[in-house]
Amino acid sequence: MPFRKNHEYRWKPENEIALDKSPICFKGRVGQKEALKDVPDWQDQLRDYLDELINKKPS
Repeated sequence: MPFRKNHEYRWKPENEIALDKSPICFKGRVGQKEALKDVPDWQDQLRDYLDELINKKPS
């Protein structure tokens, strides 16, 4: 049963920037998925790195 609107236990975003509904998916090398899960806060770190990669100017 879904929660009603503004329920006290509803999901709340952690930062002001909204996340896209569709995920970014790619295939990594063998062992990367398991190793990544051991990194604390890896999802936010990866989002920050992707922003850097996208904004990087070619020399």
